[in-house]
Amino acid sequence: MSIMRVRFLRRPVRTAAVSVVSAVLVGQAVLFSGAGTAGAAVCAPSTGACGSVVVGPVSQEPPSAGPCTSPEPVVCQIREQTPEQREESRVIRMMYHGLLMDMDREECGMRAAGASEEEIARRMVQLRNDAKEITRAGMSPEEVRRLEERNIAKYGNPLGPTADQLHAKYGSWPAVTAAATRTSVPVDRELGLEYRECPCAADLSA
Repeated sequence: MSIMRVRFLRRPVRTAAVSVVSAVLVGQAVLFSGAGTAGAAVCAPSTGACGSVVVGPVSQEPPSAGPCTSPEPVVCQIREQTPEQREESRVIRMMYHGLLMDMDREECGMRAAGASEEEIARRMVQLRNDAKEITRAGMSPEEVRRLEERNIAKYGNPLGPTADQLHAKYGSWPAVTAAATRTSVPVDRELGLEYRECPCAADLSA
């Protein structure tokens, strides 16, 4: 990942777009030391596009002031934004999709190296929580405080659920991995995006 992308995340954005970022976990950082090493399996496209794909325009409607019809809170937040803020939210959302691709690569590499399902799941939760902490560097103290208070009340952890808490909820380590790498389809759709998972493929030339 480029230095420019790190700086983008760390800049002090104070608009409503930050609320969208905080709610859906958006972040990109140099966290994936195991990906792309020689002889490892990496996430690579076999046919067609994968990763963050633009499938539609960003809504140019004025901020919605009426009741929200979506059950997804983040979608409601997006609809309350200006068109300019939605454009920023889409850029940040695409960076989140880049994070998912990097996590996919990390998972593929760990599987190729013989890691257990538990090891993979714990690593994916760690990466996602690390990204949350980095993302919050660009938020206001009040926004960070609200997020942390909510997570502490619900999980006892300011960054959100731990791997063990997710295992207790979902019942298996593969399910924990799936939860840690999940994207919200309604949020993606609201921003004219689609995330297409890249299949694991052996890349011995990396």
